[in-house]
Amino acid sequence: MEAERALLILRHARLPDAALRRLLEAHPDPATALEAARRGGLAGLSGEALAALRRPDPARLAADLAWLSRPGHRLLGWQDPDYPPLLRRSPAPPAMLFLAGDACLPWHAQIALVGSRRPSAGGRARARRFAEALAAAGWVVTSGMAEGVDAAAHEGALACGRTLAVVGTGPDLAYPAKHAGLMARIAEFGAVVSEHPPGTPALASHFPSRNRIIAGLSLGTVVVEAALRSGALITARLAGEAGREVFALPGSPDNPLARGCHRLIREGATLVESPEEVVAGLAPLAQALAQQLRGRLEASAAVPATPPAVQPPADPDHKKLWSALGHDPTGLDELAERTGLTVAALSSMLLLMELDGRVVNEHGRYARRP
Repeated sequence: MEAERALLILRHARLPDAALRRLLEAHPDPATALEAARRGGLAGLSGEALAALRRPDPARLAADLAWLSRPGHRLLGWQDPDYPPLLRRSPAPPAMLFLAGDACLPWHAQIALVGSRRPSAGGRARARRFAEALAAAGWVVTSGMAEGVDAAAHEGALACGRTLAVVGTGPDLAYPAKHAGLMARIAEFGAVVSEHPPGTPALASHFPSRNRIIAGLSLGTVVVEAALRSGALITARLAGEAGREVFALPGSPDNPLARGCHRLIREGATLVESPEEVVAGLAPLAQALAQQLRGRLEASAAVPATPPAVQPPADPDHKKLWSALGHDPTGLDELAERTGLTVAALSSMLLLMELDGRVVNEHGRYARRP
């Protein structure tokens, strides 16, 4: 547990995620990373952070290690080969994830299903129906374990397959408290994921932050029912910023809980009326992710560092994009000018090429893999 102990000390020092990611990239061994941080290897650390690194709270550390010692509990650091690959490619990934349940589940193809905490009866029923169909088709249904659409999505997925919950508390605390039973079932038959250590209570600031993880883990996000000021719209926006697909269910113009979905559709989200339409839109990306998962499981270590020989794609739009790509990193706007394709379409194709080992992404700029 020495690696976990070092990661916990780093986490409790409240270092920014970007700084922690850089530290763990430079020092993949967590114990070495901790020593480097204690010696001043991170610029701009406050006196409070340095004190937390050098004199960690023994009681808190012991409690966290006790939680991690239980079956099915994991701490995935940025340096860990099991860190979810799609989340790693999102704009602001957490440096660490606490997980209860199946540690392989974050690697599987996921669809986020989100919406209002106070949905209509029809919205709740649609969320459950979509989740049942997607889970039965082999997808992991991901949501935030909130009331309303989130809970219906988890319940529907558990009835037919697997689900993953990203929570805004520690991985041991249910919020709302009445979802404790639901949380236990998700951990048993799926996975509960949090960027917060065990014992962390629910804070308002944690939930928008949680939404970026939901969006980052998923190939696509489906908004079932949402008002104009819904947190689900934040998840949808973050999914779009990560280059993922966004889908929205239309509703009655008289239903205020449909207005957020209608705005998303006006802004370019794909209108869907059935789970099959969502699956059809994401199937190519899921196939690429499945290939990467198989490689990870077969290697039982890191994803192979040497990709297979790069073959140009056969689809006409993919060919056009491949021709526009060079060996120098190029931004999305310039690629849109070269190809005549939309940024949304390019984002999806580039993610597929990246998962397939054809393309590298450097701070939002793309190039052919050498």
